Amino acid sequence: MLRHFAHPKRLTLVAVPLAVLVAVAVTPQVRGQQGAGAFESSDEVRAAIARAERASKRADRRAQSLERAAGQAEQEAEKIASQSAALAARIQETEAEIAVGKGQLQLIARQQRALDARLGERREPLIRLTGALQNFSRRPLVLSVFRPGSIRESMYLRAVLETTIPQVRGRTAALRAEIDKSRALRAEAEGVLRKLAEEEDRLSLRRTQLAAIETRKRLAARRRGGEADRQEERALAYAEQARDLDGLVDRIDAAGALRDELAELPGPILRPTRPSQARASGTTTRIPPSTSRTVRSPSGLRLPVDGRTLRGFGSVDSKGARSEGLLIRAGAGAQVVTPAPGRVAFSGPFRGYDRIVIIEHPNGWTSLITGLARSDVNVGDTLAEGAPLGVAPPDGGAIGFELRLGGRSANPLDHLSR
Repeated sequence: MLRHFAHPKRLTLVAVPLAVLVAVAVTPQVRGQQGAGAFESSDEVRAAIARAERASKRADRRAQSLERAAGQAEQEAEKIASQSAALAARIQETEAEIAVGKGQLQLIARQQRALDARLGERREPLIRLTGALQNFSRRPLVLSVFRPGSIRESMYLRAVLETTIPQVRGRTAALRAEIDKSRALRAEAEGVLRKLAEEEDRLSLRRTQLAAIETRKRLAARRRGGEADRQEERALAYAEQARDLDGLVDRIDAAGALRDELAELPGPILRPTRPSQARASGTTTRIPPSTSRTVRSPSGLRLPVDGRTLRGFGSVDSKGARSEGLLIRAGAGAQVVTPAPGRVAFSGPFRGYDRIVIIEHPNGWTSLITGLARSDVNVGDTLAEGAPLGVAPPDGGAIGFELRLGGRSANPLDHLSR
């Protein structure tokens, strides 16, 4: 009879819920990695992943084009400019890939938390059952002979338990499936984390390469003489005279329009051989104002940084102020590039806006980028397409982007290159 009650099924009965509970207890959880609470729903996370994937593909295409241009450039300055812009595009590509990985981790963390909730609901009854089984299994059958009725009770209990084995196995099967899914999520998270580490290393290397190129550019600009210093002094004077950001942009717009009008003046007229025979033509050529040009969108206009749009053009905040541009949520230390080719008219801090950059583009356009933690351009620099401007704050932040024509704000989204 002792051999009958030591049947292996009794040990299996105890082992099944024990194994399940041990697995529940030791399974590592993926909890809130990389700011899992940054989005309110899984749909928002998936949308952010899709947005980052599109940004990565755009940056890759732009980088390939700029790398080809750098390879074909004959002049050293043109080659350096293309290399710098190509590296900035590669940095933005890597930042987008990191954003994709972080979004995937957020989805995994959300799925893991849902699994935790389901496992918690199923864990309590199994814990009570396992405790009873453990106590029962620790009592040797031979001791039952010293207690009246204990052998009969033991026979009854074990007979009942023999019939419950299929039910226990069936109820724990779903739990075991959930645990297997949790382990699969953990393996997926580990793979994403390995890829993130590789992308972080690649990002660090590319930023180092870009810093080296930017140093070469600054040294070359320093050798060109004092014209850049004079332009920077004039820009600083505009900043001191301007009462607000709009005033600064207006002054720079006026200076740019004056410079364009001076450039359109006709060249000197040669003195005739016989001055006494010279006759005035009787007509004069009027210099067309800068606003008379055909309005065309800036060439290749793009957003200066990838990220979610916090405020759109024309939106009104809680204080009743109307937005004159876009406000974009940039990642930590994200690379910011020029929206379009042009000339730097102002670069530096300005009255509560951290560092700003104002760029003059052809056809009378002006762009304004605010919220930079660091600017890497100087007044007078000529910027090629995609040239780096600076970086976002180390903890991320809002980058402002305004586009103006003749002092009037325009919606940048209406002029983006398709």
